[in-house]
Amino acid sequence: MIASLPMYDWPEVRAATDAWWQGIARHLGVDTQLTRQPDYFAQWRRPDLLFSQTCGYPFTHAFAGKLTLVATPHYAVDGCDGPNYQSIVFARARAPLEDFRHAAAAVNNPDSMSGMLALKLIFAPLAVQGRFFGKAVETGGHINSMIAVREGKADICAIDAVCVALARRYRPDLLDGLVEVARSPMVPGLPYVTVSGDVPALRQALARAFAGRDLHEARDHLFLSGHSVLTPQDYARITTLETAMEQAGGLQLL
Repeated sequence: MIASLPMYDWPEVRAATDAWWQGIARHLGVDTQLTRQPDYFAQWRRPDLLFSQTCGYPFTHAFAGKLTLVATPHYAVDGCDGPNYQSIVFARARAPLEDFRHAAAAVNNPDSMSGMLALKLIFAPLAVQGRFFGKAVETGGHINSMIAVREGKADICAIDAVCVALARRYRPDLLDGLVEVARSPMVPGLPYVTVSGDVPALRQALARAFAGRDLHEARDHLFLSGHSVLTPQDYARITTLETAMEQAGGLQLL
């Protein structure tokens, strides 16, 4: 069996991520250590995946019906509300959204809810024949997107609210020179998932981990404040928003 928590595993919180998983594993009665590999998709394809966290876009697209939803964590940060979250759009100067026509957009990955679809949902109403930005730069991650905008290699980016909170607490320099210009619609946050795990047992272990005083410090470092048990139908909000956007004309990025 393998377990991974790759979505918010910044070096500054890696020890907290390990402690959080170890607490869950202890309540689950397993001693599996976290797997850390750069290819997240390969982990999510593993038939022996016990526990992981994925982005809502892969969950509703490439892995629809292949990953089983365990729960959705809550994050006590600006831009999150219970199990829901949004992206915060940054540029180097505050301006009306129309002023970013023909600008360069930084996109973390083409399969990202927070960095790709969020931008589309915000700017598609301004697009003409599916076009708005002059170009899009694929950066490979939210940190790289912030750096690209800050250094002038791109002009605008959408960043997951939890990543913004991580930057504000642990790497405030990433936000130097950046200003907020918009926010995306709220959608269900990044879910905990499994392939081979016992879902009721995982949910019970997770509930005990959230209730445990011994994991308070780890939860604080990770901004974790609770969790909800949602359904795949709740995550259909992502595909519903995407479909409505595309039917209205869409927006080409990558």
